[in-house]
Amino acid sequence: MKNALFVGLYWTALTCNVLGFVCEIGRDSTMQVHISPSMRTITISTSNGFLDFMKVKGAARHLSYRTIFYTMLMLAVLLPFIFILMALVKLEGVDKCSSLDCLSRRLGPRLLGRADPSSRLAKDMYDVLSQVSNEELPEGFTVPESFNDLVAEMKMNQYDAKTFAFKMKALVEHLEQQTRSSKLQEYLYRHFASSGIPNGMHCLTLRLADEYSSNAQARRQLPAPELVPRLTDNLYHHFVLATDNVLAASVVVASAVRASSKPEKIVFHVITDKKTYAAMHSWFALHHLPPSVIEVKGVHQFDWLTKDNVPVLEAMETHIEIRRYYHGDHVVGTNLNDSPRIVASKLQARSPKYISIMNHLRIYLPELFPKLHKVVFLDDDIVVQHDLSPLWDIDLHGKVNGAVETCRGDDQWVMSKRFRTYLNFSHPFISKNFDPEQCAWAYGMNIFDLQAWRKTNIRETYHYWLKENLNSNLTLWRLGTLPPALIAFNGHVHPIDPSWHMLGLGYQTDTNLNNVRKAAVIHYNGQAKPWLDIAFPELRPFWTKYINYSNDFIKNCHILEP
Repeated sequence: MKNALFVGLYWTALTCNVLGFVCEIGRDSTMQVHISPSMRTITISTSNGFLDFMKVKGAARHLSYRTIFYTMLMLAVLLPFIFILMALVKLEGVDKCSSLDCLSRRLGPRLLGRADPSSRLAKDMYDVLSQVSNEELPEGFTVPESFNDLVAEMKMNQYDAKTFAFKMKALVEHLEQQTRSSKLQEYLYRHFASSGIPNGMHCLTLRLADEYSSNAQARRQLPAPELVPRLTDNLYHHFVLATDNVLAASVVVASAVRASSKPEKIVFHVITDKKTYAAMHSWFALHHLPPSVIEVKGVHQFDWLTKDNVPVLEAMETHIEIRRYYHGDHVVGTNLNDSPRIVASKLQARSPKYISIMNHLRIYLPELFPKLHKVVFLDDDIVVQHDLSPLWDIDLHGKVNGAVETCRGDDQWVMSKRFRTYLNFSHPFISKNFDPEQCAWAYGMNIFDLQAWRKTNIRETYHYWLKENLNSNLTLWRLGTLPPALIAFNGHVHPIDPSWHMLGLGYQTDTNLNNVRKAAVIHYNGQAKPWLDIAFPELRPFWTKYINYSNDFIKNCHILEP
């Protein structure tokens, strides 16, 4: 017994004295251990006043230095782990342990590999949550309105773990439903806002139309008689713009002329509808941009655009299913489970502009401009930032349409479009004719080789697939006018460098502004057009800098600088 006590005290002595530690007993006492030079006597003294000293004599047994060495080596290995565990206990917020008994109770389970009670509780909670995730909520199950309500119910009713998990699931699902509903409401508001005409722009159209009727200068011939031959001269760079938006047209033309290194070679063919013709003509007659040439022409002034030549478009405007789809209740059929971006895309595709002949005019360019060889077609929601003259030097290798592909690029939303994005490949007529992984391309800034186009049946293909979609009650596609164009131009597209045309400024909230500045053409495709209040503030200045807010027409219509 005496030998065992000696060995135990000897270990303690080595721990405290040899390695330089002071051992605590209780909260207010300190134990000091002294070993005699002969290592046969150990004296223990405390500072609490109850025990001044205690001597224990060991047997007259000599401890070898080998034994001492191995003992110290063992302690040198074990003690760091003990102190690390003590630090972990402290960091986890456990009460101070000032006694060996406390430390043994705290560290014992860890040393023996036993789980912490809190970890076991968390694991049990995970198991319960996993179980209820695949179960339906019981009938008549009440849903707490907030987390505080949930806590109050828990305290009052003393729920078991499974009931708590069901309550938590019900609360989260309820909040998710509210979030989706609010997001849908937001996109509906944005959709209706994007479909309207701001008062200022409506005023501008009316004032310019009135100017056309009362001011001879507003009615003057465009272009001047001596410049008319340029309209069919293929030595010039011909741009085509189809729009009924006067302010947007002014920005497109002004930006293209300002960015050009050869503005004297620019010829703009602006096409508009009958109701906007007077206002559009008046604007460009009063605000001409020399040395460029601008022609304004109404759809009604093209002899070729008759019902006999465009029967499908006439059918689209009168087809009852189409009118119900584009002019009916846009809320009906909206799926709350769709992502917000999918909802926005579907709503945008239901804009009535997609059944207007103005939106289909580009498919008739070879017939509308029979003497031209090559044209650049621009949408009205773009801004030209760099010289587009080099587009006429691009070799299309016999293809008809030079366009930016939208299936590859840094932007995973804008530049991830393939045929499956636009066409319904669950329909057998689509799946047997096209590859869902085929790369899509962008409308908005296209260089068209009209000579090559006239040798194809692109227009006939376009009409054929429009008819098929009508006959199938719009089940082949529902997203605007690009799908039939993807089909009609299939095999006739030459990819051009993406820097020519940057898309997504009308729906991207995190557009890279450096990339915007570098692009030759930026495109506000989407709902947030730059002339609307819902436009993104950081992107609008790229468009508004081409508007002269001191202009009398602009000021009188209260079109204010943002």
